[in-house]
Amino acid sequence: MVKILLAEDNENLGEMLQNYLTAKLYETDLFEDGEQAFTGFCNAHYDLCILDVMMPFMDGFTLAKQIRNINKTIPIIFLTARSMKNDVLEGFKIGGDDYITKPFNMDELLFRIEAILRRVKTDTPFVSQIYTLGKYTFDTQKQMLQSEDSTHKLTTKETELLSLLCTNANQVLERNYALKTIWEDDNYFNARSMDVYITKLRKYFKDEPEVEILNVHGRGFKLVI
Repeated sequence: MVKILLAEDNENLGEMLQNYLTAKLYETDLFEDGEQAFTGFCNAHYDLCILDVMMPFMDGFTLAKQIRNINKTIPIIFLTARSMKNDVLEGFKIGGDDYITKPFNMDELLFRIEAILRRVKTDTPFVSQIYTLGKYTFDTQKQMLQSEDSTHKLTTKETELLSLLCTNANQVLERNYALKTIWEDDNYFNARSMDVYITKLRKYFKDEPEVEILNVHGRGFKLVI
């Protein structure tokens, strides 16, 4: 059974979500503030986190950062009553996988959970591939980017995106193709999320002049080796 960590300070909404997810056969632990949720995360194994952004003691973004320090790959969905685009981008920068604005339909949340879990569990053509990128070695299965003097543990989305770039090395990776392959939807927020991940990948290679990720105007990106 998939186990979900749910952090929501609204008692009524939290209990309603917990009961709904339990009815859908997801084991769900509910925490009413960020500090309790982080303690719970440290003491149990979870397959996915649903975090309210506005919580007492520790907000959802801070909680997500703490979780990412421990686990780089666990999927995170943010819940918020705010719909500002800057908040959405902040969530993606931290490493969030999805973002849903209150009020929302329970079935929509369920759809997003199922879509994320399918991506996590589905075998991809990138598994067990090892690429040489300048001084770096990229192991897709271990989700590691390593050189003699540095090691980066990549998130699942970083791995998927870099894998697509490697598969299309020195060719244009079409933007819409990447969005639909990794995010399953080419909407505005997913597109901005991909831009955030491209920026992260570029930072990993900033000290490697033989590797560059270029923008191709109107089309997508090109990994030049």
